Amino acid sequence: MREDRGIFYKIDWVMVGLYLALVVTGWLNIYAAVYDETHHHIFDFTQKYGKQMFFIIAGLILAMGTLIIDPKFFSQFAYFIYGLFLFFLIIVIFSGREISGSKGWFAIGGFGIQPAEFAKMATCLALAKYLSTLDVDIRKLSTLIVASAIIFVPGVIVLFQHDTGSAIVFIALVIVLYRAGLYGYFPLALIALPVLGVLALVISKIILAGCLLVLTILTLSFIKRRLRNILIIGAIFLISVGFVFSVDYSVNNILEKHQRDRIHVLLGQDIDLKGAGYNVNQSLIAIGSGKFFGKGFLQGTQTKYNFVPEQSTDFIFCTIGEEQGFFGSGILVILFVTLFVRIVLVAERQRSKFARFYGYGVASILFFHFAINIGMTLGLLPVIGIPLPFVSYGGSSLWAFTLLLFIFIRQDSFRHELI
Repeated sequence: MREDRGIFYKIDWVMVGLYLALVVTGWLNIYAAVYDETHHHIFDFTQKYGKQMFFIIAGLILAMGTLIIDPKFFSQFAYFIYGLFLFFLIIVIFSGREISGSKGWFAIGGFGIQPAEFAKMATCLALAKYLSTLDVDIRKLSTLIVASAIIFVPGVIVLFQHDTGSAIVFIALVIVLYRAGLYGYFPLALIALPVLGVLALVISKIILAGCLLVLTILTLSFIKRRLRNILIIGAIFLISVGFVFSVDYSVNNILEKHQRDRIHVLLGQDIDLKGAGYNVNQSLIAIGSGKFFGKGFLQGTQTKYNFVPEQSTDFIFCTIGEEQGFFGSGILVILFVTLFVRIVLVAERQRSKFARFYGYGVASILFFHFAINIGMTLGLLPVIGIPLPFVSYGGSSLWAFTLLLFIFIRQDSFRHELI
């Protein structure tokens, strides 16, 4: 019943199978996205598809290595791993290589390693470790402050690397706090803040502040007017108004120019089909031209003639949309949704709080990447430059997502021994 049955004992093969299906799908579509007739061999290591094959092999070795490590290791050394990657995040700001405006890469030979991708996994470990600690109650303010710090400190550091997309991903881990017992108003506030931010960009701030005042007065009229309730509602009003009037400063001083331009294009404040809106416009053309069944493998004209920039990385989904159509895109979405549901179901069967909370962290990070990436390619969300898990080109993202998932698979394989 134990280790003598081998490392594959009680491995969740559903998650492993979904992982392999997504990885192979990504590899084939990277081949299609950057196909070069003079380098047609899919194993040509001078091309991105050949390099991705190397990344996949290395990722599988990494996965195997993860499966033979004692699962208790990840819990016992969670804080150390977290601290180590915080250190890497800081060091890379001063000694890293700049790629696409972000100084967040360590140059190793001809490759680059992005510690921000691995920091997501480390943050999941640290958060799960803290929330599973005896006597920790997320409903206590002190606990909420510590848990929030674990989540947001790496995100703030990544902001200094000028990588807003990766920094925003850490917000997804708030879902773990909700699973740990956080009251419902906190996730509601996280939904309300971006909505309030968008409204602050498109309508008068004075009018918006007036609406908030009216809403506050109506709220006070329907609740018991105890001093504590009045103070809480008043504090929410002041914070909301302050946030509304800080949006312009944040957009103009924290975001990069190309990110500001993309937001203006998304909100209809600027129509720039040759500039900030070019990627999204070409992506929509590519996806729309695929219709239901697509044009066929290697037959995408938008893909073949490089009309969509970053088509092997951030915009890999439009390659699938053009060549495989709505049918192929739908299958990919089904694979992802099946993986998310499977992770949550497996997380719920864990006896160990650490494994359960970590599983929710895995699902949160992967779902956020999935939703934002596809939302970008469909023009529903601003382009913030984050990869589609297991599908987009890149070693750092593939290895980090592989570690993220297989640590959880290893935890689950030992669930009867972990408490």
